[in-house]
Amino acid sequence: MTKFCSECGSAEIVQRVPEGDQHLRAVCDNCGFIHYVNPKIVAGCLLTWNGKILLAKRAIEPRKGYWTLPAGFMELQESTAEAAARECWEEALARPIDIELMGVTSLPHIGQVYMMYHGTLADGEYGVGEESSDVELFAPEDIPWKQLSFPVVHFTLKRYISGEMSVYDEVIDRQTDWLTKGA
Repeated sequence: MTKFCSECGSAEIVQRVPEGDQHLRAVCDNCGFIHYVNPKIVAGCLLTWNGKILLAKRAIEPRKGYWTLPAGFMELQESTAEAAARECWEEALARPIDIELMGVTSLPHIGQVYMMYHGTLADGEYGVGEESSDVELFAPEDIPWKQLSFPVVHFTLKRYISGEMSVYDEVIDRQTDWLTKGA
């Protein structure tokens, strides 16, 4: 929760529903500034090379030691596709080409929206980036399913391997969705 107003510096932050709104917000009683807290955008990319899928093993928390698709929080001044490409470089020293949107997954319970892309690994080159401890190309039958980091990674891989390439829009309500929908 915000303790000081980013507009005027006041410590007079209260929780209330502003006029014309329906949600409880942090509002500065001094200057009236409304401190909105909105979902974070995560952009990632499923890269392939010669029928194999690039995965990176996380070297940072959360889920350190688990495999993931290169993905991370979007930065200001970049598009979601640029964010996905940047994450490929940061996590796997990989350059994607011909990336296209695969789908959108909302995780309202943690305030995140994933924008997942698909593309080709440029020249088949990759390496271990700053946030990874290992990076490998996996044939679909060799994917370490029980060692995947997040539900979105699981669903994205399943959808790609099944050949379902139409753009999707899904919601994962809770961790139990991952367990009940086919982990």
